[in-house]
Amino acid sequence: MIESIRILAINPGSTSTKIAVYANSNPVFLKNIKHSTEEIKQFTTIADQYEYRKRIIMDELEKAEIRMDLIRAVVGRGGLVKPIESGVYEVNDALKHDLRNSPIGEHASNLGGLIADDIAKSLPDAKAYIADPVVVDEMQPLARVTGHPKFQRKSVFHALNQKAVARSYAESVMKPYEDMNIIVVHLGGGITVGAHEKGRVVDVNQGLDGEGAFSPERSGTLPIGDLVKLCFSGKYTCDDVKKMIKGEGGWVAYLGTNSGLEVQVRAESGDEKAVFFLDAMAYQIAKEIGALSPVLFGDVDAILITGGLANNKYFVNKIIERVYKIAPVHIYPGEDEMKALAMNGLMVLQNKVKPRVYGK
Repeated sequence: MIESIRILAINPGSTSTKIAVYANSNPVFLKNIKHSTEEIKQFTTIADQYEYRKRIIMDELEKAEIRMDLIRAVVGRGGLVKPIESGVYEVNDALKHDLRNSPIGEHASNLGGLIADDIAKSLPDAKAYIADPVVVDEMQPLARVTGHPKFQRKSVFHALNQKAVARSYAESVMKPYEDMNIIVVHLGGGITVGAHEKGRVVDVNQGLDGEGAFSPERSGTLPIGDLVKLCFSGKYTCDDVKKMIKGEGGWVAYLGTNSGLEVQVRAESGDEKAVFFLDAMAYQIAKEIGALSPVLFGDVDAILITGGLANNKYFVNKIIERVYKIAPVHIYPGEDEMKALAMNGLMVLQNKVKPRVYGK
């Protein structure tokens, strides 16, 4: 019976493993397992963390007395696999191979699909899936052009949350997501701004390396001539420059922190430097939103702002005051990746979507 359906969602992050169990669309168990630096340091690679993370997940589910026999779908956070179209993918051998041997690089999210597959195989009637990983690629050909044939723009963004928020908004106005043009802004440690045209993200900044607006810890698009000079100055290694671009850029470089709450508190207490770089980030994000309006031929139904930093009303209002004439702006504070994973699994179980096949 549909009432007995359970979905297990698994989201491994760099310092945490989030798990959730849903009964249809209702959460019955949520757990955010934190991992200390000491715990993580004992492993040489992320792949080495597999058994450790799986054991913790199973222990927590056992302690919560979760009925594993009721689980019909185990949905893991998708990792850095090959570029794929948006959707739900059943875990197969090709997907597992690329999760273990990522063509892009190591990330804790790569473990999501692998652990999901292992758990699903131990259950009487469950299958494993991933949904909308960060490598979702629906970019139109024109958006890929950079200006030199040795370089091509890539799609790496917060696909899971962007897609979930866009679908949620479309449902709230009783229109199909596939009939709407929406600009979605994800504000987190990385910032991505996507143009959703009739259900496809046809253009988006590459959030992994920080293309676009600077973020709490990424430098964003830098002056290319100055960047080249810096790279060949002899003062910095390749790793030094990579850290400047991602991890030690943005607010970390300007203000010494990547905490949105800390910057907000400093700004509210009269720290003029914090106010300035809060405003500067809002300014750059507004420019990114404006740049996507012509991608959609000026026909924008809505602008949606989501992510952790969307809780900062001052910051969000600084963005809105520059873009509200483009389209109505709606705020979805925070991000609920666990719900998004579970709802993707539920859509498969209810035959609302057909799972895609990775590698074809």
